[in-house]
Amino acid sequence: MSGRARLALCAFAATLLAAGALLPLVEGAGWVLQAALLLGVQSGVGALARRVPLARSLTIACQTLVTLLLLTVVFARDQALFGVLPGPDAFVRLGELLVAGGEDVGTYATPAPMTDGIRLLVVGGVVLIGLAVDALAVTFRSAAPAGLPLLALYSVAAGLGDGGTGWLWFLLAASGYLLLLLAEGRDRLSQWGRVFSGAGRSAGGLADGLSGRGGTYAPVRTGRRIGVLALGIALAVPLALPALDSGLLGGQGRGSGKGSGGGTISAVNPLVSLKDNLNQPDNREVMTYRTNAKDPRELYLRILSLDAFNGSEWRSSTRRLTDVPGRLPLPTGLSSDVATTEIRTNISASPSYQQNYLPLPYPASEVSIDGRWRYEPEGRTLIGDNGQNTGGAQYEVSSLVVEPTAEQLAAAGAPPQKLREEYTQVPDSLPEVVAATAEQVTEGSANAYERAVKLQDWFTSEGGFTYNTSVSSGTGSTAIARFLRDKEGFCVHFSFTMAAMARTLDIPARVAVGFTPGTLQADGSTSVGLRDAHAWPELYFEGVGWTRFEPTPSRGSAPPYTQPETPTGGASDPAEPSADTSDAPSQAPTAPESCSPQLRQQGECGLSAAPAPMSEGDGGTPAGTVLLTVLGALLVLLLPLLPLLWRTRARNRRLGSGGRTPADAAARALAAWQEITDSAWDYGIAPDESLTPRGAAARIVRLGGLDTMAAEAVHRISGAVEQVLYAPEPRPAAGLTEDVLTVRAGLDASAGRGARLRAKLAPRSAVRVAWAVSDRWTTLAQRWTERPGRGRWTARLRRLSRQHG
Repeated sequence: MSGRARLALCAFAATLLAAGALLPLVEGAGWVLQAALLLGVQSGVGALARRVPLARSLTIACQTLVTLLLLTVVFARDQALFGVLPGPDAFVRLGELLVAGGEDVGTYATPAPMTDGIRLLVVGGVVLIGLAVDALAVTFRSAAPAGLPLLALYSVAAGLGDGGTGWLWFLLAASGYLLLLLAEGRDRLSQWGRVFSGAGRSAGGLADGLSGRGGTYAPVRTGRRIGVLALGIALAVPLALPALDSGLLGGQGRGSGKGSGGGTISAVNPLVSLKDNLNQPDNREVMTYRTNAKDPRELYLRILSLDAFNGSEWRSSTRRLTDVPGRLPLPTGLSSDVATTEIRTNISASPSYQQNYLPLPYPASEVSIDGRWRYEPEGRTLIGDNGQNTGGAQYEVSSLVVEPTAEQLAAAGAPPQKLREEYTQVPDSLPEVVAATAEQVTEGSANAYERAVKLQDWFTSEGGFTYNTSVSSGTGSTAIARFLRDKEGFCVHFSFTMAAMARTLDIPARVAVGFTPGTLQADGSTSVGLRDAHAWPELYFEGVGWTRFEPTPSRGSAPPYTQPETPTGGASDPAEPSADTSDAPSQAPTAPESCSPQLRQQGECGLSAAPAPMSEGDGGTPAGTVLLTVLGALLVLLLPLLPLLWRTRARNRRLGSGGRTPADAAARALAAWQEITDSAWDYGIAPDESLTPRGAAARIVRLGGLDTMAAEAVHRISGAVEQVLYAPEPRPAAGLTEDVLTVRAGLDASAGRGARLRAKLAPRSAVRVAWAVSDRWTTLAQRWTERPGRGRWTARLRRLSRQHG
């Protein structure tokens, strides 16, 4: 490999190693692979240009042009000419994303959700840094100044991160820079021919050094020692000097402001941590309540509504606040012809649940609470004033249960012009597929109500969607189009997409964020946990007002007025809730723990024993070599993660099944049992097919050392499986996903560190992939053997063999 080729590979590795410092700042690690591919193409173009050879300025110009084309294809393909060439619309789109990304950076706490704007900032920034490093280190053959853009990249990450593992990112970035310096030094030395390596300890001694037969180059070896020593000092000195614990290495200093509670919904934008809440290993309780509602399953606790859609995300509009009135005004658009029942709910928030918005049943009519609170009339929300939050709050709420009939919703008149204009706005960047799909799904509908119900049914059962919390939580136009294409996501994707589609159908829509009803306790109270966090669309119908819909499968409950075959109950006298009227715990399939490659294997560039002197015509390396090297490096990184990726995919598929039919419920029970069996196998408890579900559950409890809660969860799931297998009419089981998560947490808690690590990185149940491949191969071989006419061809080949033998 030529000197420049080695420099180009080291520049590529150094940029990716420095980019690893950005991983803790955003959710997910998929952007690393995207940035690596763009960097690989960019480096390959540089290698080709230097091989021609082109002038240095033209080489950089070619790389810059290709980088612009790549960013256009990735982030503004719909606005580009022929999907590739950046025209005026594409530049406008990229500018909008940059502005939105800047706003998101200022809004979200780390780790921020990977919105389209943040993705452009991260990926585009890494690619531009890579261009600068490649130009300085390879094109101009000056590796030392290339450390400045690498330092800038690391400094941004260190300044925004909380410093929990800052030393690791510093070590990776510094190692990449040292590799670059060593590669450049070796390249320069090779241009002088053979290098004197000093008297060795071998029998040849000085003669070997003069002849070039020494095992290593003394300057290179010394450089590596100096680099290792410098890194050691840089890592050790901050530990010995407490005054530096919040410096460039990103150490966590005092007064960082980051509490240990975590997992609560942010007051700035609840979507920041909604995904994190759904994926919490422990469903930590955030509040409890008691209510006299007839059907607590309909008691959603609403925090606020997001009503402004700018193409990059949904936000809550800035509105004027007032003092909290003694009696809240009637909801907008609610007619006296619609049946309502007033209920009372006493709510107690956990001291660790601290945010500015007060969770309330919608629509609240009266709130009794101590402290400093303000009222926002349009969204009917209460907001803390001067630092007031919900931590430890105890309050009483009167609210209305609005019970419209399907006929009333179908006969709803046109909404007020001002409300219609505000809540049907969609950005120009919204892809045409959103409106086209909405028209296709609601074709033949006679009114807005029928369109809304068809949209809800399409998402929950007819459209083939899967509930999966591991999907990126973006809410912009691109995320909506991707969700309609992939048909995989969680409540954020379902609610925002349905709201956007409703707006294209001229139905006023917004999105509410809050909690599903929670879990009824033995003492009559209801517990609401982190994993009950939820988002749902609200559509406006004149005469009824803002009306809840539930498009997310396996979450919450579909409102009675969206089910024409189910009669709507009338107003009833308040009564204490009974134990059989509460909904089961919200099912929220967990996403796996994020396991980014971290690029730990990058930079292992082996030094050849004795590079030959460079020839005058050596201008670089073939593009094919560069591309194959990049693809090979990515393959080496991905191969060890294949079992983890397969296991994660299998878990999401099993726990994310949607639909509400009896067949769907039976499939969910069997899938949950399969996941329990494989989870136990991952932790060393091999499956025993000879046992009944009940016997297998007892075996898992015994061998896994499960605590009481996890043991009860295993037996509940085995009971649900027995219902499916043996009962004439199986009873649908609720809370299966919660039970699976509880069992996995119990297995993890009782296992040792090594067992936990193997269960995550090298799960034993991944062998099912090999079994499936083997079965498939056997089936294909059998089909080939039984293929008509094969015997005739075999006999003919045997005759030919005898003739030539």
